[in-house]
Formats: sequence, C-alpha cells, structure tokens
Amino acid sequence: MKTIIINAHVISPDVDIKNATIEIVGKKIASVKPSSASRLKSSSAGLKPGDTVVDVKGQYVMPGFIDVHTHGALGYDFCDADPKAIFEFAKAKLEEGVTTVLPTTLTVSHKELITAAKNAKKYDEAGQPYAKVPGIHLEGPFINVKCCGAQNPKYVRNPSVKEVKDIAKVYPVKQISYAVEAKDGAKFAKEMFKIGVVPSVGHTGAKFSDLEKAYKNGLRHMTHFCNQMTPLHHREIGMVGAGFLVEDLNTEVICDRIHLCDNMLRLIFTRRNLAHVQMITDSLRCSHCTDGYAFEMGGLKVLLKNGEARLVEGNNLAGSTLWMGLGLKNVHDVTGIPLCKLVRCTSWNQAIEQGWGKKLGKVEKGFLADLVVINPRSWKPSAVFVDGLQRI
Repeated sequence: MKTIIINAHVISPDVDIKNATIEIVGKKIASVKPSSASRLKSSSAGLKPGDTVVDVKGQYVMPGFIDVHTHGALGYDFCDADPKAIFEFAKAKLEEGVTTVLPTTLTVSHKELITAAKNAKKYDEAGQPYAKVPGIHLEGPFINVKCCGAQNPKYVRNPSVKEVKDIAKVYPVKQISYAVEAKDGAKFAKEMFKIGVVPSVGHTGAKFSDLEKAYKNGLRHMTHFCNQMTPLHHREIGMVGAGFLVEDLNTEVICDRIHLCDNMLRLIFTRRNLAHVQMITDSLRCSHCTDGYAFEMGGLKVLLKNGEARLVEGNNLAGSTLWMGLGLKNVHDVTGIPLCKLVRCTSWNQAIEQGWGKKLGKVEKGFLADLVVINPRSWKPSAVFVDGLQRI
C-alpha cells in the first residue's frame, strides 16, 4: 500500500522543504522530494487500488513527536487502576501529534506501579491502537523527600534494582528518574543500564560531586531541567549548573513558559547543544481539560487554575497541560531559532537516546512513517500517521 503526501512543508532535523512530496510505502518513507507538477503526475499514475493521495495544503509535516515524560490527559492518569486510562491517555497524546510515548508513573506504592505496568501490557496486547507505547518511565519512587514537588513523600524510598526488575518483568521500563545522591545512587545508574533502562537525575538535592559519580557510571539524562533540582550557586553549581557545564547531559525541558521563564528558555536553547535537549510535556490528567478541574495526584489534591496545575496545599506546580507542538512554537517564538534546528528536540534526540535513532525522528527515506501534520496557524495537528497509516 502506498500513500503520497503532497504540498507538504517538510520540517525535519536540518531540513526545510516548503513544497515537498512524501511517498510512503508500507510502514516506511520511500522518498521525500521537492514537488513538481510532472513528478506528482507520474507518481499519481502509478497508484493502485487502496493507494492514497493526501493533500496537506502547505501545512508543516514533521516527525511524529516522542514524549518521554507525560503522566496523563483527558481526565486519566497512567497510575489509575482502570485499564481504560492508558487507552484514553494514548488516544489523547496521539491527538497532540505524539506518535511514541513513555507513559510516566508517580511516586506511589509498588502495587500501584505493578498495576500501571499490567495496564500497559493490556494496551500492547490490544495492538497499541493509538500512540506507540514501547515502555514506561518511572518518575520516582526513588527521589529526594525534600525535592518532591508534587510527588507524595509518603511513598519515597531508596533505590531498589529488584523493584525495577519486578516492574520490568510485567512491561519494559525504558527510563527512571531518581535522586543520584540517594544510597548507592551512583551504582544504581550502572545497574539500570545493565537492564536496558535510561537513568535520569531528577527530584534531587544533589551536589555536582554527586552527579559526577553517577556520570562515571553512565548517567546522561536530567528530568525536567531546572525544576525540583539544586539551583546554580557560585560556590556550588548544583544540577542546574551541571546542565550547562556538562554538554552531553540530555536535558528534558517543559516549554510551557510557566515552568521556565522566557529568559531561561532562551538561555537553554541558545547556550546548550541542541543535540542534548529534549522537549517534554510532563502533562497531567488535567491536560485537555478546562480551568477549575480538580483532581488528586498520588493522594495530593491539585487544581487547574489559569492554565496552571498546582497543589492545593503548598501551591507547587504539579505538571503541565502542554501539547508538544505548542511547546515547539513557544521556543521558536522566544528564541527565533529555525524550526528545522529545534524540531530534533521533539523527537530525534529522544529516539537516539532510546536506541531508535535510525528509524524514528526524521522525515527521511528509510525512516518509519510516523508523522504529524501541524497547522501553522493553530499549531495543532490536522493529521497524524503511525507506521504509514493515517490514524487522525
């Protein structure tokens, strides 16, 4: 089966083609070429029954977004006991243009984490009908109790390789956010790599020296950079300083202009190597919901007000309602960096770190046809393709 996307403004890492034709054969991209009337005519002539031509009328066509840190949407959270939650969550993410997602847990009991993994397995057994879910991201429970943010301190515990392995037996764990200064925190990073999990420093009170120890054991990822980590100080640069000093740390950034001010976004995206910046949403169940929506997160009460999800007690930011495409727009507006430079931060960087960089994250021949068509006026998706099939 062949699909031809015409009149596409292709935005891919270091590629900007304003009028392109994309040919998809099966699951993969067969070609991406500047459009011409003669080429389109010859391509259309070779169509067979079941083949399709999709005219996107000049809209952006980008690699499908990869969100490695997101908890929920549309009133559902990945840690909900109801198996329906991950289906609705993955459907909502697909509507945002996210074609691959690592549903992210909260700091909750081991039993609840096992249930979340079982629900991910049920989604997989159902054929993953919406966004792809290759594995899960454990945010906690091995965090610093003084840096919980909106995580529940009741469930914080020391790093346990056995606990992670038990969860991974149910469904693959692809990433884990934890405090590197915890007991055996540096060694924990090495143990995670052994079982195929990306370790990330987050919800941490670590000093730079703590990070150096974990770095020697392979740690190269930072969870929601600047949020719930030690700030930059002239006598102890902390984790924020580490994010600027150590070039190859893959830093997650919530680009909603709430978690980070515009000047911090400018600082990150103009001073850091963009090959090591990953846009995330860190979206909660209140994403896709309206102001006034109230809910609980790991047993803590949260209220969505003025577009901000905050704890009722303490007023800490709990997460976001961000869509990845709008995050990309925000950074483009704030920095002026060309989209073809920024777009790698929405997909290809994530794919590289997870080992998918040769098949995901580019609009390029030979890559899987996971694509999002973005309306440049609303910055929301008008079409989404997964493995060459149009799902939206």
